[in-house]
Amino acid sequence: MKDLLCTTDLTKASETAIRHALYLGDRLGSRVSLMHVLGKNGRSDDDHALVAKAVEEQLGLIGADRLHLLMPEGDFMEEIISETGRGHHLLVMGTHGPHGLRQSLFGADILKIVRRSAVPSYVVQDQSPAEPELKRIVLPVAGHSDIHRLMDVVCLLAKACDAEVHIYQLMRPGENPSDALLANKLSMMQCLERDKVRHVEATIPATGFSLGFAGPTIEYARSVDADCIAIMSHASEEYRYIADAEKERMLANEAFIPVLCA
Repeated sequence: MKDLLCTTDLTKASETAIRHALYLGDRLGSRVSLMHVLGKNGRSDDDHALVAKAVEEQLGLIGADRLHLLMPEGDFMEEIISETGRGHHLLVMGTHGPHGLRQSLFGADILKIVRRSAVPSYVVQDQSPAEPELKRIVLPVAGHSDIHRLMDVVCLLAKACDAEVHIYQLMRPGENPSDALLANKLSMMQCLERDKVRHVEATIPATGFSLGFAGPTIEYARSVDADCIAIMSHASEEYRYIADAEKERMLANEAFIPVLCA
């Protein structure tokens, strides 16, 4: 069976990621592989032993059973991306918001990883809930032609966790939704109905003028006490000029809500 891949840099953010990975793994009936990348200054046998001990201590603090530990050597971004193609079905990562992982993994780098990952990604922050649950997912309507990639993992997790999905659409004054967006909204509803996933259609009028989508989405997710926001990692044609900054803001959102990307 495919497992979940969780990265650790031995920080609080990665501790939170491990907790979420274990929760999701339990619901999915999957084991968790824990990955720590050894940089150029940490590749001796002694370094391997020290890292393995540190990981054991981190898992001990969490109260987790021994996980399958991976300690490849190389560039951490490239190693993470490469490992996602080796039989996993979800990547779980922790980030320190705009500051990124200890190994200089900033918001832009997180976005690069989730875009290049061979599997969907679940990104948490160090201040995301330490006791994870997944009871409510906010799914913003988007105009991507490959929206099925996101819907597959949303349905998978929603069914496993008995979560309710909110199909969220922001309505701006004088703005007409594109045909692609409306078609995807219908497709989202059909997918959720087919898989018998509880869902809510939330069409929300904009309260102010903004070209971006991150702020209103985060605000709505916070208002309904969402446990996750599900987004496409790459840009749609409608928002390609502002998408990177908006998606980085989503990943490092000020409400510390985990973000599912496909």
